[in-house]
Amino acid sequence: MSFKSRFRRFKLHLYLNIILGIGCFIFLLNAFIYRRSFLWLFGVLFVVSLIALIISETNRRKNALGLLENVDEQLIPFIRLFDRYNRRLINWSLVAFGWVFSFGFSLISIGINSKPFEFLEKININLIVFEVIAFFIIKNYTLVGWFSKNHNFENAGALRKLHKRAIILSLIYWLVASGIYYYFEEVFVIDSAPFFSGLYIFIALVFNLFKLNQYTHSKKKYNRLVVAMILIVAIVVGGYSFLSRDIWLTQPYINHVPNIYDGHSEITYDERTGIYTITKESGDFKILQLTDIHLGGSFLSYDKDLKALDTIFQLLEETRPDLVIVTGDLVFPIGYASFSFNNTAPVQQFAAFMRNTGIPWAFTYGNHDTESYAASSKKDLNELYKSLSWYTSKNLLYPYVQPDITGRNNQLIELKNQDGSLAQALFLIDSNAYTGEGISSEYDYIHDDQVEWYKNQVLALEDEEGDIVPSMIFIHIPLQEYATAADLYNAGSDDVTYYFGSNKESKVGKVSCSKYPSKLFDTAKELKSTNAIFCGHDHYNNMSLEYQGIRLTYGMSIDYLAMSGIARDTEQRGATLVTIHDDGEWDIEQVPFGNNSFTFFDDFKRMGQKE
Repeated sequence: MSFKSRFRRFKLHLYLNIILGIGCFIFLLNAFIYRRSFLWLFGVLFVVSLIALIISETNRRKNALGLLENVDEQLIPFIRLFDRYNRRLINWSLVAFGWVFSFGFSLISIGINSKPFEFLEKININLIVFEVIAFFIIKNYTLVGWFSKNHNFENAGALRKLHKRAIILSLIYWLVASGIYYYFEEVFVIDSAPFFSGLYIFIALVFNLFKLNQYTHSKKKYNRLVVAMILIVAIVVGGYSFLSRDIWLTQPYINHVPNIYDGHSEITYDERTGIYTITKESGDFKILQLTDIHLGGSFLSYDKDLKALDTIFQLLEETRPDLVIVTGDLVFPIGYASFSFNNTAPVQQFAAFMRNTGIPWAFTYGNHDTESYAASSKKDLNELYKSLSWYTSKNLLYPYVQPDITGRNNQLIELKNQDGSLAQALFLIDSNAYTGEGISSEYDYIHDDQVEWYKNQVLALEDEEGDIVPSMIFIHIPLQEYATAADLYNAGSDDVTYYFGSNKESKVGKVSCSKYPSKLFDTAKELKSTNAIFCGHDHYNNMSLEYQGIRLTYGMSIDYLAMSGIARDTEQRGATLVTIHDDGEWDIEQVPFGNNSFTFFDDFKRMGQKE
């Protein structure tokens, strides 16, 4: 039998031994974790694995004794094999250090809020990575030891020293990284772990290309094209991961936001229908529409995010609304513009901001909130909003139950008087995002099943009230009727009534509505319930026109980030205030934001004085 055949058999025995050894450890660990229910099962598996390990190891030793008999050492690629297994041993040791420390960080966070059993169970679930790393380290360590024992290699001592040096330097690197990690987490409220992991991988690649080659007889040659492709893939994957992480730079500011809610409305939630009911006090009820806030949630967007939040706070402080409705594009996970793909951390921060103000708020989606390349999907974001909603915050009116129709969220909020009569029905309808996936697709529209749902809700309310009910609709992307009304106004037609504002959007079209018509406007006109529709989307548009008996109003935008140069522009920035009176009448007015001069310390000084 040739050396290659015997060596292959030797390795198979070795691999089997390692697998059985790791199996013994895993079965023993599981026997301890699940000792109350599965002790006998894992105990039997442990004993069987141990017996098999002893038998296999005995056979391996017998096979190893005759492995070198009658073999011409000149024909044996000892040097090449020895170099290969040393190289693999060192690299898998580096991988082990990276995994142990990154896993250790997660274990600390797991352990803080977990019971001992849950802690051990979560460790056990993640042990598959440990098993793989342990297998390759033990395999290569054993083979290196076996070759060293049976042949005198000139570079054996140097490789052992290099291995020890790599282990010591890795340990020092990760200890320093751990200290900096917690320092950054405490002071700057950011997650620096991805940066240190990426830097560690880069150092390991450089180490392989230059340092390790100096200690091996067989020089590892790398194809430049392959190396370039690997680096490109690593940069793309690492970059996406980096831009998808949570960053909480605005949290210190948010922590200083005081409660400014003056209202005493009673809010209830119907778990069966998903409808929130607000029973207002006597007197005016004020709704503040905010739109296109565009929080980026990154290093580069930090200053603009802070300005957006402070703008909103000043608008809230000025108007003291009873309810805030955000009509889409709360976040902006566009990597090239916001330097972030994360669309969850900004939502959590805004929810915390609003929770601190104490003001109830509701939300309908925009086209940017769930971009196809954003870190979290529509489903994930929906679940996040539910986790932040009424049962948790007592001020976010996001439904836990939603109608089975097109859209990410379609909801009805009933505003009632003290006598139980309906003051206004507030419809938040998802205008959806794109007809396809990606920003290059056409803008979507409000679909027929959504319109049918709206119609059924209005008719059901009319049955309850015995009369036509007053209602308002809040959406993100404007209906085509917005463009029609604007064209009529520009033509000087008497078919529209002008109230205020202007449409100065020019970068993406005057009125950026979908090219697909929606039946919503015609249905609303037919039902004679809805007298006002509010939208956002076009950041420089804030005109309010009445067309065919329905008031079509653009909300003033907040955006400092999404459009080039918009941070310097001021006329379009602000909010829209809707005041509902006791007699059922209502007013709509713009609330322009006047102060556009910010400094970080001025913000904190001003906020600190309110504590």
